[in-house]
Amino acid sequence: MKWAFDVYHSSVTFTIRHMMSKVRGQMKVKEGWIEVDNDNLSTAKVGVVLDAASIDTGVEMRDNHLRSADGHFDVANYPTITFTSTRIEGKDPSNFKVVGDVTIHGITKEVVLEASFNGEGKDPWGNRRVSFDAQTKLNRKDYNLTWNQALEAGGFILGDEVKLEMGVGPYRRRRRPRPRERSKPKSRSSRAKPTPSYTARQVSWRALPYLPLPLAGEGRGGGSIQLAGDR
Repeated sequence: MKWAFDVYHSSVTFTIRHMMSKVRGQMKVKEGWIEVDNDNLSTAKVGVVLDAASIDTGVEMRDNHLRSADGHFDVANYPTITFTSTRIEGKDPSNFKVVGDVTIHGITKEVVLEASFNGEGKDPWGNRRVSFDAQTKLNRKDYNLTWNQALEAGGFILGDEVKLEMGVGPYRRRRRPRPRERSKPKSRSSRAKPTPSYTARQVSWRALPYLPLPLAGEGRGGGSIQLAGDR
């Protein structure tokens, strides 16, 4: 059973130290899915794709720098960030681990997501929906994101540890019954055409050689109309 992420109800946010404060940002979920056998959590497989160019910290100049190849994401060459699970650990839906591979900037490392299941329900259109939260920590230098700048008082502008938080809303569409197949109406060409009935007054004499004979005569002494060549 496969559940697709509703990207409008899914989000990925991050927090990193910038000078003396913390900066928060987000990336858009491009697509994602969860595949599970008979709702058995231990069999679940998860895939997530983020749009690296969508990074947003609320400061345009900083975001453009983060998109660049200057020790940052280099989105022109690495447009996505991906996560693919390899196994699930734990059986408690409120507290389990999703182990998998994260690929950032062309480098893949194993990470562990601390995850929780928030519940299930149906939307107004009858689709099944579920909700999960997950979080983890990464070291940006593991993915060759190395930009930094020294401070005069000591230390560096940017921290190395990044905290990631994710909230996703997978869903399954309600199955709709197949409409009954309707019999196709017969085309006009296939319908039986009535045999025309003509009278002498309705027929042009020039058309007589092309009409079925005998014709139904009318008037005095009705009978067949003969062509000149038949006399």
